[in-house]
Amino acid sequence: MIIRAGYAIAFECAAVTPMILHLNIHPSRAADLISPDVVRTDPYYPTDAYLDLFGNRVTRVEAQPGVVTFHNDFTIRDSGSPDETPEDAPLTAVAKLPSEVLVYLLASRYCDSDNLSDFAWSQFGGIGGGAKLVQAICNFVHGRIRFDYATANPRRTASDGFRDGIGVCRDFAHLAAALCRAMNVPARYCTGYLGDIGVPQDPAPMDFSAWFEVFLNGRWYTFDARHKMPRIGRIVMARGRDAADVAISTAFGQPLLKRFEVTTYEEAA
Repeated sequence: MIIRAGYAIAFECAAVTPMILHLNIHPSRAADLISPDVVRTDPYYPTDAYLDLFGNRVTRVEAQPGVVTFHNDFTIRDSGSPDETPEDAPLTAVAKLPSEVLVYLLASRYCDSDNLSDFAWSQFGGIGGGAKLVQAICNFVHGRIRFDYATANPRRTASDGFRDGIGVCRDFAHLAAALCRAMNVPARYCTGYLGDIGVPQDPAPMDFSAWFEVFLNGRWYTFDARHKMPRIGRIVMARGRDAADVAISTAFGQPLLKRFEVTTYEEAA
């Protein structure tokens, strides 16, 4: 299938404002692109790009005073298959995990797994099998948190979401990833596009989506505690320990968000 995706995000800057942006798709999906994936600015400003510590493509720009709009519109090939579900198998012992995976067992700013460890072991300690354990955590988080876009809070941690019982997709991902880490399952946070492909259309304005991946059976698998089911057409943009590592925009100043539009849909054949 062919998916069309893009965004238009505008900020009003009172002064010269350096910014870093996680707005490109992840390099692992670059070979699937049909048209270029380029962060464009209006008005035009020079940009630079680099790969961060997690292998994500990041754009640097110095916005001048006034309104700047970042925009993109591209097409990409997708298999059209739902997220792959792993076969259940015993968890890999921590001592046998690849060294580069160990960072995703540690507590982080938003995935404060250390604060959830006692609960996690009391709730999930008797579940055998890696995939079965992760699915049980997804089911729990799906029932624990009520989605409410109006309650989005950029400072909410996993334990806050556990206590509040309300949030947006990033809160589902943070809590599920934190509980997995507490149970010695490596888990990393992901952000990207997820359109209403193969599911009923959501009338709410579209946004970027958040989910998480776990390391099972020697590789990474996608899980989504908000939707609790494999989805079609997921396009990853960035991966990290939590949302702090993959923020869509980080401004070294105080710009005002003036416009935020995201689109992603299956293009007609």
